[in-house]
Amino acid sequence: MIKEIQMKKVMLAYSGGLDTSVILKWLINKGYDVVAYVANVGQNDDFEAVEKKALEIGASKVIIEDLRREFVTDYIFTAVKANAVYEDRYLLGTALARPLIAKKQIEAAEREGADYVAHGATGKGNDQVRFELTYYALNPNIKVIAPWKDGEFLSQFQGRSDMIRYAAGHRIPVKASIAKPYSEDDNLMHISHEAGILEDPLYVGGKEILEKMVMPMDAPDKETHIAITFKNGIPVKVTNKDDNSYVEDPLEMFIYLNKLGGENGIGLLDMVENRFVGIKSRGIYETPGATILYAAHKDIEGIAMDREVMRLRNQLAPQFASSFTTVSGSAPRWIS
Repeated sequence: MIKEIQMKKVMLAYSGGLDTSVILKWLINKGYDVVAYVANVGQNDDFEAVEKKALEIGASKVIIEDLRREFVTDYIFTAVKANAVYEDRYLLGTALARPLIAKKQIEAAEREGADYVAHGATGKGNDQVRFELTYYALNPNIKVIAPWKDGEFLSQFQGRSDMIRYAAGHRIPVKASIAKPYSEDDNLMHISHEAGILEDPLYVGGKEILEKMVMPMDAPDKETHIAITFKNGIPVKVTNKDDNSYVEDPLEMFIYLNKLGGENGIGLLDMVENRFVGIKSRGIYETPGATILYAAHKDIEGIAMDREVMRLRNQLAPQFASSFTTVSGSAPRWIS
């Protein structure tokens, strides 16, 4: 059980959704001074509305940081260079974003003098591992509050309905809807759709799920010709050979590839994967721009690498990809 500590400052990774909004109020009611940390990693959110909501709930401050460029240059492009693909299929859209968010959250906590950080990841998924290992790697003395692994929190919130009732009782605005009976995680690299009705492997997800792309059969019956220039394994230029236009800025380049791939039905993946915690999870992923980059990088490797180097690459790349969901080091120190 989390001890009640009068006005200890905590930096909460905040999205504006139901879970983190309830957690924000719950922490405030426990006596914490809560600063809401909002990371812009390319998700389709109204950040002004998110800030307003956090302040209305009671956050003492809201920090919003645009991390998109760093996400592209230091995480997405690096993963492409390393051929980081989990279980031969998943391009790690969520796995790459979480350490960046956690890193910036720790930096914000240090600036604001917060001794605590908190996140809204559940005890069933990989995000808890990604957040907490990053926290402890960057600040071994940080104190982590993980409500979804706290007995008191779990006894109060046994399901979504409990959270909705709590939100209503504390005048927290929520968008309760049955239109999407599954969870989503959106960022610049991808959007994932998981849980709920998607846990049934026989359920067929159709075009109504998609947000970043069209179904392949709905793509235009026309080719688009592009050339991608790599330097030391990193993409540095995309040229549209149909109109001779080009993009060189890393962020704008990736946004362009996302648009192009989405319009042409590129990047759809439906798979059942193994989570680190030992359970299987079915996910539907839309990853248009990164899918194009991975394919292009493979072609470059086919030209530049001999078979022995490729064999070594094939041994190391899966280990690198798995490192985003692997625990190492000392045991986590939960607050008790």
